[in-house]
Amino acid sequence: MNIVIRYFFRFVRLVLTPVILLMEKLSTPKALSRSAEAQADVDNACKDLALYQFQACPFCVKVRKEIARLGLNIDLRDARNDADHRAELESGGGRIKVPCLRVTQSDGQQTWLYESGEINQWLRERFEPAVEDAAKV
Repeated sequence: MNIVIRYFFRFVRLVLTPVILLMEKLSTPKALSRSAEAQADVDNACKDLALYQFQACPFCVKVRKEIARLGLNIDLRDARNDADHRAELESGGGRIKVPCLRVTQSDGQQTWLYESGEINQWLRERFEPAVEDAAKV
């Protein structure tokens, strides 16, 4: 019976993956508009961030859409198909669960954020321009 259940879910994943990826492509918002200097500052801040994710995970799609909306250049790491990234996620974060945002501080310490809502909230607090800043652009 276990093999039937396993193959059923593989079939469901096989059918849903293209649908999820198409919906992501069609519904991803445009990036925020920033001045070149402001975008360079954001890009510099993003160099210490990495998102460990699975391509068709709905929660990962949610985080990738927020990254796109905020216009962030965050390193996306496939933890399903890349054994090195999977091992980094397990050894650094302690478990293989996605999405996971690795934040490296200037002193080298790393923080691992695991929940999509928590990741999106952190990204908004860190990178969403204030109302008065948005009016200037």
